[in-house]
Amino acid sequence: MGQIYYEDVSVGDEVTPLPKNATSQQLVKYAGASGDYYQIHYDDGFARNNGLPGIIIHGALKNAFLGQLITDWMGSEGQLKKLSVSYRAMDIPDEDLVCKGTVTDKRVEGGVGIVECEIALHNGAGKPTTPGKAVVALPIRGS
Repeated sequence: MGQIYYEDVSVGDEVTPLPKNATSQQLVKYAGASGDYYQIHYDDGFARNNGLPGIIIHGALKNAFLGQLITDWMGSEGQLKKLSVSYRAMDIPDEDLVCKGTVTDKRVEGGVGIVECEIALHNGAGKPTTPGKAVVALPIRGS
């Protein structure tokens, strides 16, 4: 995807969706990389014994997916200023997930193009399980 500029964005625009499908192998790799070895993310029996439907995706990994959604969309010249998410429901591996976003505000502050977005990770049923917000600075043409 090429660079997006402040002038290219309008309130209501869709952030290019990012499909994801976390495998149990990815969860093990993420546990190793993040140091989050809580068994609900890799031990099915342990997860079920704790009232879960099986292993679940790390919340921080879902946060990372949403970070990728925004950084892919804004391009290499954009700057991620703020990313916040809320974990509202669990997601399971091997389910088709989609990260989505919508531009909710844009303004110029001190010569910088600021764009705010509502973002969310949606489960296979289309329900947003991890809503959040992102604020990015996009380059302004000719600046």
